[in-house]
Amino acid sequence: MPLIRLLRRLLPLLFLVGLGWFLWKKVQPALFDNPLNPEPRITVTHNTVLQKVEALGRLELVRYHFKDVVEYRKSTYRFLPDAKVALIVAGDAVGCLDLRKVRPQDVMFEGDSVVRVALPAAELCTWQVDHSQSRVYSVENGFFQDAELVDAGYKYAEANVRTAALQSGILAQTEQNAEKILRPMLETMTGRRVILTQQMAPPQLPARR
Repeated sequence: MPLIRLLRRLLPLLFLVGLGWFLWKKVQPALFDNPLNPEPRITVTHNTVLQKVEALGRLELVRYHFKDVVEYRKSTYRFLPDAKVALIVAGDAVGCLDLRKVRPQDVMFEGDSVVRVALPAAELCTWQVDHSQSRVYSVENGFFQDAELVDAGYKYAEANVRTAALQSGILAQTEQNAEKILRPMLETMTGRRVILTQQMAPPQLPARR
């Protein structure tokens, strides 16, 4: 009898211990899996709106790659040294022809074997700094304006990419590549000998007195 009474008293306790162990196994992963670095929950909300559709007609014919070391200085305060940033800059410039400027009168057929096409002038389509290939080498005396100094240095470098491209003859190279690329393509399309020329600039009207 005492044994049976003891078992009756222990059964509820054993039941509670078993229930507690079961619940512990269920909640343990949520409590102890990577407690110091939990998996981040990311929520992204966006609403993309098409703002503009633009017809493209620029034929890119040459790309120049530049590498430059730029030192940009800025005078700040009268009795303090100049702020200075040194940048290692990579940049690209692209020469192209805007084929949207070709007019009907710019295409002339001569007999059955020749077509003459007057092309628009070569243009510098884009010039930009390649930030993925550029880096800040050093910043001195920024006086808590390092970010502004670096941004100004990159803007100067981008303008210099345009200047360097023009001085390096990118427009002439664009015209040469147009001859190499466009002429064979047009001859294949038309079955005629193609002669490429330049559009004539419109005459300048005399200024009114």
